[in-house]
Amino acid sequence: MPSPETLILTEHEGVVRVTLNRPAVMNAISRQMADEFADTLLALQPRKDVRVLVLHGAGGNFCAGGDVKGMHKAGPRGVGEAREGMARYLRMTKALRDFDRPVIAAADGVAFGAGFSLLLLADMVLLGERARLSMVFGRVGLIPDCGALYTLPRVVGVQRAKEIVFSARELHAAEAHALGLAMEVLPSDALLDRATAIAASLCHASPLALASAKGILDQSLNCTLDDLLEQEVDAQAMALASDYHREAVNRFTARKPPLFAWPGSVAMPDPSGF
Repeated sequence: MPSPETLILTEHEGVVRVTLNRPAVMNAISRQMADEFADTLLALQPRKDVRVLVLHGAGGNFCAGGDVKGMHKAGPRGVGEAREGMARYLRMTKALRDFDRPVIAAADGVAFGAGFSLLLLADMVLLGERARLSMVFGRVGLIPDCGALYTLPRVVGVQRAKEIVFSARELHAAEAHALGLAMEVLPSDALLDRATAIAASLCHASPLALASAKGILDQSLNCTLDDLLEQEVDAQAMALASDYHREAVNRFTARKPPLFAWPGSVAMPDPSGF
């Protein structure tokens, strides 16, 4: 795969950081970026050495959403042309949704429109204290895309999701955290270090257990308990038979340090400071 022009990829000991890199337009998603993002994820998916993905934005912002200026320059489009353009977003969305390793989003500054939608597709979201989130689509007569009409109500409930979508208002980091949209809020200069520390720790967890737990959790709100229990039995049987489990048990009984340990928490800023 040729090197992407709109992304920066860095790899270190199982952690791949994908940085959206159009800082002059707050990392707005062009057609090229959508294609390159999907191509990158699809290329990373089969690689066994890739253990965790970290999403980040260059220049102090995560992502301003779709490239509205680019849309304006392209001129009016019919429904057919618009569907062709949306196919790129759909491919990117599915590639991120189907990525079976942990995905950590570290977002500061703006996460508007499709940028907000990308956060909702991550497994864990860390926000910098300057972060601002908005389902801004309504301001330009559009509906949320990249799966947000599915993911947002599953985090905040249907009524709150409607309020966030209908109002197109901004949510600051503290409110986003209170609504469950973010796992942690951090000082901006600590954001990427924290995401990297969590990613590095997850590299020492069982890849089989992580992939199985992620897959089942992603389906948990759309299946019955009986269906989930069947999936649980199959996944747990494979995990119990794994070399990782045997080694972890041996280390536990021998009182050796565990293979995996979650990094300590970072002090959160005072919400009154927002």
